[in-house]
Amino acid sequence: MAQIKRILVAGGAGFLGSHICERLVAQGHDVICVDNFFTSQKSNIIHLLNEPNFEIIRHDIIHPLWLEVDEIYNMACPAAPGHYQFNPIKTMKTSVMGSINLLGMAKRCRARYLFASTSEIYGDPEVHPQPETYRGSVNTLGIRACYDEGKRAAETLCMDYHRMNKVPVRIVRIFNTYGPRMHPYDGRVISNFIRQAFTGEPITIYGEGSQTRSFCFRDDLVEGIIRLMGSDQVGPINIGNPKEFTIKQLAELVVKMTGSKSEIIYTDLPADDPKQRQPDIALARKHLDWEPQVELEEGLQKTIDWFKSINLSAYRPPTPNY
Repeated sequence: MAQIKRILVAGGAGFLGSHICERLVAQGHDVICVDNFFTSQKSNIIHLLNEPNFEIIRHDIIHPLWLEVDEIYNMACPAAPGHYQFNPIKTMKTSVMGSINLLGMAKRCRARYLFASTSEIYGDPEVHPQPETYRGSVNTLGIRACYDEGKRAAETLCMDYHRMNKVPVRIVRIFNTYGPRMHPYDGRVISNFIRQAFTGEPITIYGEGSQTRSFCFRDDLVEGIIRLMGSDQVGPINIGNPKEFTIKQLAELVVKMTGSKSEIIYTDLPADDPKQRQPDIALARKHLDWEPQVELEEGLQKTIDWFKSINLSAYRPPTPNY
């Protein structure tokens, strides 16, 4: 029988964190979900509350926390621009002070620590697709820097704790992910388009829609993260889908699949919005034997079906500028 571990998932009630909790609970581990519920939903983990090996703590990781654990998944941080720009100083604190607190716990407990970094550390890339060796092109003074630079600083902290204190860290750089349990008002492009298609609102494209993204279905992403935690790789390792689509292509596909009568409209491109985003996943293929299995149309259909099943009025926009 596999060893039962005590595992902390910070941000465990969020979109990805809740699915990680679900997987770990199903494997029989003793799972502690820590979340401040800024952009997450209790409904994401309500089905786990009666499980004897699951518990939840409402806590903000910028404040110290003392627990005894074997592994830590740090998934905690608002990830959509409208949310992380709402309180940029708090966003930076979550990445930096939160990492210091959880890395300190990992050091004391001799726990393995996985940090959810982001493709945003590459900024508006000058190298395409983006390999882990690319150092990025980030505007340190821009409105997205609180997230981009917070994650970059957190990666630095991971490596310093690893080198100085032998903390076994794992760094995953997550590219655009979608699927059931996305917050309808998270401001991400897929949730925006599907919600707008269902409500009959105009589907809003920023810029001309020629910018590209690579969309990874949440099941594939979670599988990659769990494989990285169980591997001997420190990382960073890109986890994402290397198939690239323009935002205009995505909007047209959502309209077609939902049968919506919504019109597509164009508005100004936000500052520092990356023109291209596509992961080089050679390291994930080599070291984790991982690559995405779910095609965009299949994943979109599952996401659309989930949006059909929920009551939109049960969700509120976490910030005014979602």
